This record gives sequence, C-alpha cells and structure tokens, in this order.
Amino acid sequence: MKPNKSLWAVLACLGLSACVSERVVLLPEPDGKPSALVIRSGGQQQVLDQPYEAVQRQGGSLTATTMPAAAVQERFGAVLAQMPPRPVSFVLYFLEGSSELTPESRAQFQAVRQELASRPVAEMLIVGHTDTVGDLRGNDALSLERASAMREALKAEGIDPGAVEVAGRGERELLVKTGDEVAEPRNRRVVIRIR
Repeated sequence: MKPNKSLWAVLACLGLSACVSERVVLLPEPDGKPSALVIRSGGQQQVLDQPYEAVQRQGGSLTATTMPAAAVQERFGAVLAQMPPRPVSFVLYFLEGSSELTPESRAQFQAVRQELASRPVAEMLIVGHTDTVGDLRGNDALSLERASAMREALKAEGIDPGAVEVAGRGERELLVKTGDEVAEPRNRRVVIRIR
C-alpha cells in the first residue's frame, strides 16, 4: 500500500537523550477521504488505515494501538495548531471562446477571495484550460489568457501578483474527454490552487 503524501501524521519521541519509543498516529483527512500509512521497523510492517490508529515502536518492535481524538488534541494540540492551512483548489468556468467567467463562477470567485482573506500568506497557481474547439496554438493562448485574467482579477482585489503563478494547458488536460471541435463547458476552466 502506497502512503498518501498529504497525510497528517504525528510522530512523538519519548525519552531524554535518544528516542527509545516512537508513536505514529494517523489523523483524519479534513475532507473525510480515506488515507493510509505504512510503518516498517526491522522486519515488521503495520498498516494504519483508520483515523486515530497508531503504532508504538519500542526498540525494533511495533505494537498496534489507537489514540483517541481527545488524547491526540491534548498531547499534540499545540503542534497541530502551528501547522499551515492545507492547500485548497477552486475550479472556475468560462464562457465559450473567452476569458469571461460564467455567472456561476463569478459568484464562486467570492469564495476564492474569502479563502485568501483567511490566510496570512498565500501562494497560488492558476492553470487555464480550454475545450477542443479551435486549433492547438489558439487554445494554448486562450488558456493562458484565462489564467492571466484571474491573476488580474485577484490583483484588483489587493492580492500581490508576485504570489500568483499562471500557466496555460490549452486542450491538453481535458476534464471531460471529447473529440476534436467539441464545445464542452466543463473543459473551459481555470484551476486555482492556493497553498
């Protein structure tokens, strides 16, 4: 089983000068999606795949255990409070052949602004996409124009444009697979990743 890189696990060393005992606790994903972590020591292996499952390692021996949520908070709450906010993504859609947001996405843009306001420091990657209508070169340019338009809209809201990276992928990464020259609204989008 391959560990999810976005896992939040807590590792605590107990002892004075050397770590003689370790505990790894699998924390729940904020979005409720399942995750897993594999712990290996010596020839042993333990898979954690439920929130608050834990492994205690003492010497070379692994012991499966659990750590209740309240105990995790009591023991590691100060450390967890210092963790940066998790990255979030927003998908905004555009009118056909333009860099103008759909009415629904104009409303969604407010959620992007609110998320940015809640973060003291944020970095963004905005990636523009198109459907398959038109030629590849034109779609590359349009996708970059869409991403740049979002950067300018955020700049108008007081966001430092230096914290925003933009890219255009044209029709190379379709959300909905279609043939050539298909006007698929869900492919006309930008993905805004805030970290």
